Amino acid sequence: MKYNELQMPRQTKTYRAGRGIAAGRGKTAGRGTKGQGSRKSGGVRPGFEGGQMPLYMRLPKARGFKSKRPKVEVVYTGQLEQIKKANIDTIALFEAGLIRRPYVPVKLVLGGDLASKKDVRLQGASKAAQAAIKKAGGSFNKIERLGRSTKASDNS
Repeated sequence: MKYNELQMPRQTKTYRAGRGIAAGRGKTAGRGTKGQGSRKSGGVRPGFEGGQMPLYMRLPKARGFKSKRPKVEVVYTGQLEQIKKANIDTIALFEAGLIRRPYVPVKLVLGGDLASKKDVRLQGASKAAQAAIKKAGGSFNKIERLGRSTKASDNS
């Protein structure tokens, strides 16, 4: 590359407003004459609309708060019959299309009959659902959410 072929960014001088009348933007320095906006610490706060009720005060406010906690998905005991596997966890439920994502907390609730033996490892189950699993000859182990440690503690 040659010196005369270098592409340099164009250098513009910093504009010094308010440095005398001959400077081009002297005297009022583009601030107009008098008033709140012409003063050095003048101006209005963000959202101020000249005395009119500001937009942020006119809009209705939603009550309560938004929870960041993931929603617990509910699966019924009757739906477990759709799954052919004997061992059921969140990944098996996801593959069967019973839950939206494989890494969400899932609770098993009594609803429908459970005929086949299933070994269920989920984050929670109602006592009636645990009794239905035990009656069918299976077992329930409560685990923590997947993604963390998956230590199982027998809760049946």
